[in-house]
Amino acid sequence: MLCPYCKEPNTQVIDSRTSEEGSVIRRRRKCPACGGRFTTYEKAALSMPQIIKNNGSVREPFSSEKLRRSMEIALRKRPVKAALVDEAVNSIERQLRLRGEKEVSSKEVGDLVLAELKCLDMVAYIRYGSVYLNFQTLEDFVSLVEQTRKL
Repeated sequence: MLCPYCKEPNTQVIDSRTSEEGSVIRRRRKCPACGGRFTTYEKAALSMPQIIKNNGSVREPFSSEKLRRSMEIALRKRPVKAALVDEAVNSIERQLRLRGEKEVSSKEVGDLVLAELKCLDMVAYIRYGSVYLNFQTLEDFVSLVEQTRKL
């Protein structure tokens, strides 16, 4: 690690701690050349799978911002805290990483989103489901509402 003060390439780690959620490591460092002290934060760069669109020919990189935006649209004007949305997005990302696959279909991602929304807010679940499941008739909508009532 380069010293930010004198650019010395060999710095000493004085102290290391993991964050509360365990995903970030905080290191206190000292430069032997100038005596400067500084803090670095390290986070593992884990790769996310490519998303295969519905037609099967288009692949695009996973975007947590796109995922969050779609969930926020379904949750618009609903009493759900942003921290819960963050947890849901992190949960979906974790599930995708744990699969260890290089490619995942957008349908599988949509199913994960539906499962998270079902836990967060039933109105958002129905909103998202109406778009994701591509409702064509009022009966499709009523059927999902009836299924939701049974839960």
